[in-house]
Amino acid sequence: MKLVIAGGGGFRVPQIVEVLAAAREGKGTHPGLVVDEVCLYDISTSRLGVMAAVLRDLDFPRAPRVTTTTDLREAVRGADFVFSAIRVGGTCGRVLDERIALEQGVLGQETVGAGGYAYAFRTIPVAMELARTVRDLAPEAWVINFTNPAGIITQAMRTVLGNRVVGICDTPIGLVRRATAALGLGAGAVSGVDEGASAVSFDYVGLNHLGWLRSLEVGGEDRLPGLLGDDALLDHIEEARVIGPDWVRALGMLPNEYLFYYYLNRESVTRIREEEETRGQFLDRQQGEFYRAAAEHEYLAGKLWTQTHDEREATYMAEARDESERDGRREEDIAGGGYQQVALDLMTAVSTGAPARMILDVANSDTPWAGATGPGATGSGATGSGAEAHPSGLLVPQLREDAVVEVPCVVDAQGVHPLRVGALSGPELGLVTSVKGCEELVIDAAFHGDKVLAWRALASHPLVDSIRVAQRVLDGYIAENPDIARVFGD
Repeated sequence: MKLVIAGGGGFRVPQIVEVLAAAREGKGTHPGLVVDEVCLYDISTSRLGVMAAVLRDLDFPRAPRVTTTTDLREAVRGADFVFSAIRVGGTCGRVLDERIALEQGVLGQETVGAGGYAYAFRTIPVAMELARTVRDLAPEAWVINFTNPAGIITQAMRTVLGNRVVGICDTPIGLVRRATAALGLGAGAVSGVDEGASAVSFDYVGLNHLGWLRSLEVGGEDRLPGLLGDDALLDHIEEARVIGPDWVRALGMLPNEYLFYYYLNRESVTRIREEEETRGQFLDRQQGEFYRAAAEHEYLAGKLWTQTHDEREATYMAEARDESERDGRREEDIAGGGYQQVALDLMTAVSTGAPARMILDVANSDTPWAGATGPGATGSGATGSGAEAHPSGLLVPQLREDAVVEVPCVVDAQGVHPLRVGALSGPELGLVTSVKGCEELVIDAAFHGDKVLAWRALASHPLVDSIRVAQRVLDGYIAENPDIARVFGD
């Protein structure tokens, strides 16, 4: 079996190879997953060289054969799975995304709002080239999209690949795992599909980086209200700590951590502007230092990677945490496994046929799993989760058929099957429909090189409070980032 990592010079590669090496020994978290070749594709020969050096130095026993190439067609030919982890413009692009928005007083963040849309504008053309190449040379391959903003990029790639491309994120399932851990349930209880007395099922719905956990049933009893009512238990949930236990109780559900930027937008913008450097500047500096040092001292590449990885994990979303918690994250906050864990879970379920329950980015019109009997099908939860399947057949009937939504799914050898989710209503429905409408404008703007649509997308986003500010932000992106200027013919 051949796995291609598009963006193979990227920082997460060793985490993937480590798991695959253990799997080939029948050990670790994915003992049934046997990959013979990992092909690293990247446009940067220097970054590919560094990752190859890191893997040599870490020397994982029984690791699959690792090849590298800068030729996309060579990489994709014969692939069974493709991980899309591209970063068009690198960390320098992220710095511009953040700074230009912040200069106008609006959020600069790589997946949310103006910064996320800038990232999407320059990434969509490259993602579409990857999609067309897979369609032409490996039409049976599954594409697992890590590339942010994941919902937008997945929806764009689906126009070529249909349901052979699936978007992933580790934050929703990480939230579920933290909630089950806080309740004293085993981590393994989340992924199984057994509906026995001890089974855990959950209702989660939204968009990528914009969703809510609305029920968490164990043996038919919703345990989420008890969790929300207990301050000691909520202290184990990072999302509750950063957003506030009072607000999650007011909601009656647990929000995805990225809703911090919506619920505390003024505070987040103020914090980021007061920091010595943005997250993008931190990563640009940190990773620049790592790649330079590892290229110069290949015999230390593995050690340097490990040190850099630990610092990166400890400082993730630091602006969302009080200064007293910024020196490092709690172990329980980072125990979800990351993007690579979700991608490998999906890959294992498809390749081995052993069904797994996950939260994934899929089309609104995808056919629900025939065996769905969780909270989304049976009717429980004070927030409206549990409505019967809508007559339209859509997971969220207020959205278009091709809209990519983030919902629980069962994955098996036949593919990805979403579970029915309860109805969205009230402010949550309004936020989802508003943001999805903006995302669709972003895709159309990138497809057609249309600056007016791009302006509308930015100006209509809930976190941008002025059409004039939106115009200045867009003008700034086009003027300062050649990757975005090319999309719009400038």
